[in-house]
Amino acid sequence: MSLLTWKLHGNGKTIKAGEVVSTDERLAWPLTIGVGIQHICAMFGATFLVPIITGFPPTTTLFFSGVGTILFLIITQNKVPSYLGSSFAFLAPIAAAMTNGGMAVALGGIVATGVILAVVGLIVRAVGIGWINWLLPPVVTGSIVMIIGLNLAGAAKGNFVKGPTVAIVTLAAVALIGAMTKGFLNRISIFGGLVVGYAFAMIRGDIDTAGLHAAKWFAMPSFNTPTFKMSAIVLFIPVVLVLIAENVGHVKAVASMTGKDLDNQMGSALLADGLATTLAGIGGGSGTTTYAENIGVMAATKIYSTAAYWVAAAGAILLSLSPKFGAVLSETPAGVLGGIGVILYGMIGVLGAKIWIENKVNFGNSINLFIAATTLVIGIADMSWSHGKYSFNGIVNGTLMAVVGYQVLRALAKASGNHQD
Repeated sequence: MSLLTWKLHGNGKTIKAGEVVSTDERLAWPLTIGVGIQHICAMFGATFLVPIITGFPPTTTLFFSGVGTILFLIITQNKVPSYLGSSFAFLAPIAAAMTNGGMAVALGGIVATGVILAVVGLIVRAVGIGWINWLLPPVVTGSIVMIIGLNLAGAAKGNFVKGPTVAIVTLAAVALIGAMTKGFLNRISIFGGLVVGYAFAMIRGDIDTAGLHAAKWFAMPSFNTPTFKMSAIVLFIPVVLVLIAENVGHVKAVASMTGKDLDNQMGSALLADGLATTLAGIGGGSGTTTYAENIGVMAATKIYSTAAYWVAAAGAILLSLSPKFGAVLSETPAGVLGGIGVILYGMIGVLGAKIWIENKVNFGNSINLFIAATTLVIGIADMSWSHGKYSFNGIVNGTLMAVVGYQVLRALAKASGNHQD
């Protein structure tokens, strides 16, 4: 099969009971385009939240998510259906880097993250995935994911208090949409809450519409160049570990749904996400990751065709060509961000707990308990320290505790004959 050629599934119009549309198949093009639009809708809310929160140009981030998705499909030879959207794991290090050096320094950290992830992908292609499973057991990955979310609790509070009424309306809207709707609308409850909060703020007159009117309808996204500072790059290293876990989990999930053995694509997926993140950082977009939201669309439709993802990527690039669209998002009030931040950062933290639960992490094991407990307190309290021009925040220190501490304690326990399962 050539890169842009898919077998037609059946008559191209229907899917019989018990059948699925495989990765190398497609429905008729009108239906495939429709599924592609579903994928755009699924990734849209989360992909735009990152630039809205960080202050990055939204259309630039969307542009590189589309380009990154195409790159992913090419490198994985159309065997892994996936959309690469903005990763929430970058929120904390971007905020820290922008405070100390501005957007250019943050972009340098994103580029460095992408390069490291790409190198990891090349290593996995050469020697396999076993060493990653050894380095990042569930107790470690769960702890790191939790602190990446909960470390941002202070940022959520900071925005919340700037517009408490709007924040409460936004938060309530997310909760009500999530509780009272089903299917697709339920899955985009956070984006729905953002829309409600934005509309409420506009009615109150909290949004300056001058910038919206001045923005052009069509133009190329704005591009920015990175600046590299090692003191900022170290803040991004924990993100690499999260992206590894997300990509491996995504490939395993797709393999489970499609019944295909995709272990040989693990390294390619990591390499592709690394290159996509690197490219985004070079041009001014946020780092990318494989999206669970789009896995949900595949699970619901039983359509795993990569053709739909090419449609989604092309659609994202087209949407990125509207500065008017980006201006609307850039004017999101602080209160809306505060309301969204409360639920979003908390959800990231809960995802860490979900990793523990799904992998049945044994907290009767004193090593697991110690690593999780200390990592959480270090990360959430943002226990930081500086050495010269280098500053190591709570996420970096918590990650070091989780990764290094776990391996040291395991080795000591084994050496003393006190090995614990």
